Amino acid sequence: MKALILPAVALALAAALPAGASEDLAKKHLCTTCHVLKGPKTIGPSYAEVAKKYAGQKDAAARMEERVKKGSTGVWGQVPMPPNAAVPEADVKALVKWILSTR
Repeated sequence: MKALILPAVALALAAALPAGASEDLAKKHLCTTCHVLKGPKTIGPSYAEVAKKYAGQKDAAARMEERVKKGSTGVWGQVPMPPNAAVPEADVKALVKWILSTR
């Protein structure tokens, strides 16, 4: 019975994410220059570390979207995250939703 439930859950999760919200979208916008999916911090934190830090916080997506667009300093150490104003709003929202879903 578990074999039937797990694929259904995976399909539901995939359907909930915006089209293109994946590591491919992160690569397209050069996010993977500083971030990796899982593992220790490189230049910036891994997406899994970000998802863990913001888990359960109601305003996490809005704060992350703001930081992606405008950049930030001091959130994850001394290395600043540059602003990404050229990334389309829909892509920022899709990326943040995807990042928060990685664990």
